[in-house]
Amino acid sequence: MEDIVSRLLTLASYITRRVIEFFDDLVLRDVSRWLEESEINSYGQHLTSPTCIDNKFSAVEYASSSRCCNSSTTFGYHEQGASDVEDQSFLYSRLDIVNRNYCRGVRFIFKGLMLPILCFEFAWRSALATWRCSCYHMRCIQARMQSVVSRVVRTLHGSSDDIGWLQCAPDMAPVEDGSARFLELLQEIRNGLHKLPDSFVYLLIPGLFSNHGPLYFVSTKRFFSKMGLACHIAKIHSEASVEHNAWELKQYIEELYWGSGKRVMLLAHSKGGVDAAAALSIYSRELRDKVAGLALVQSPYGGTPIASDILREGQVADKETRRIMEFLICKLIKGDIRALEDLTYEKRKEFIRNHKLPDNIPLISFHSEASVAPGVIATMSHIAHAELPWLPPFFSEEAEDAVLAARKVPVIFPVSAAMALSALHLQLRYGEKSDGLVTCRDAEVPGSVVVKPDKKLDHSWMVYSSWKKDPTEPDACEMCEALLTMLVELGEKRSKST
Repeated sequence: MEDIVSRLLTLASYITRRVIEFFDDLVLRDVSRWLEESEINSYGQHLTSPTCIDNKFSAVEYASSSRCCNSSTTFGYHEQGASDVEDQSFLYSRLDIVNRNYCRGVRFIFKGLMLPILCFEFAWRSALATWRCSCYHMRCIQARMQSVVSRVVRTLHGSSDDIGWLQCAPDMAPVEDGSARFLELLQEIRNGLHKLPDSFVYLLIPGLFSNHGPLYFVSTKRFFSKMGLACHIAKIHSEASVEHNAWELKQYIEELYWGSGKRVMLLAHSKGGVDAAAALSIYSRELRDKVAGLALVQSPYGGTPIASDILREGQVADKETRRIMEFLICKLIKGDIRALEDLTYEKRKEFIRNHKLPDNIPLISFHSEASVAPGVIATMSHIAHAELPWLPPFFSEEAEDAVLAARKVPVIFPVSAAMALSALHLQLRYGEKSDGLVTCRDAEVPGSVVVKPDKKLDHSWMVYSSWKKDPTEPDACEMCEALLTMLVELGEKRSKST
């Protein structure tokens, strides 16, 4: 539409200009002819040969031709011809002034006639500019609204399409349910029957933020050591990336294997299970004959919605949330933001697609469901010890031991309450059962034996003891022993079958 109007305006300007030139030529031609005829009539009596002059010539051309035709005239006649030329030049100067004034007048008249058209053109161009500006701002507002709507939709949708993606993948091996055998072994252990052999070295691998929990796996290691088993806790940087911890675990396993001559049995919790699985996947050739089995306890092998919802790009306040997490993990805890990024669904899908677990190592996947009852909100967890300043010893040894024991004050934190609230959030938002951080479906490793306890356990229960213990219920140490005993049985069955 704009191109058509512009072309019409250009055509109107061209026609107007041509009309002005036509009238200019017509009027000027008439004025010039009238002046020439009056000049010829006035001075025709002084010419000797009037028939030699063509009416199409001008007066100046006639004067010059008359001088050329009659050069043998008298001196008086030459003087009269000179005066005629001067009169003619004066006449033509006046004619030029008349022509210029007439042209100016005619052009002014037609420019006045063009004023409405120019005003219309100006108004049209102003309207077009205003319309363009309005359309630009409308497009900007529309794009901004679409971006906000897409961010809100992406935030509300969250991880709905990612939870349990391992079960939907066509190339993943099926899992086997081993909950019944696990409960049998657990009952035997509570009755005093311990089958865990000492022909292995048992390595406990902690999870994320374990460096800031001094009691992480401590009771389990003490429990195994009392039975005369070689048990170690892997000293890794829990807030490092998965690939970095996989390299450290590879070095740790080789050191234990060459130092003891025994194969290593792995039990990993939370992110430690992801790190251990990465070590077996990346360094499968080096660790094939050194690792006897792996038990992943509440590990987000497929990913976790907590990490994905925090670090997902394209959602509301994604950049601000990432800056906050970088400040907390990198600045305060002195860790690596990749430790949390590697637990997102996007990173886990990429890693599992590129690194497969070896088939010759038995695997156990242990996952649980946290209780969301109102009474759990008041549950406290014992996570560390705080030592009081030195107290002067008493005279008796018994009194001195009592003082030393009194110097240790337990550090209590409502970890179970936080896990219960997080589990309630995941249940209401996604309809998924979880231990507070990892959903049950994401904790099942393809090709593993899945263990589902009949007790409500949150994510921190396996490593941090509750402040109020129930002697009638199995504790975390006994469950870890049952898992490792079951792992030994799986290894023996696999070796017999091969």
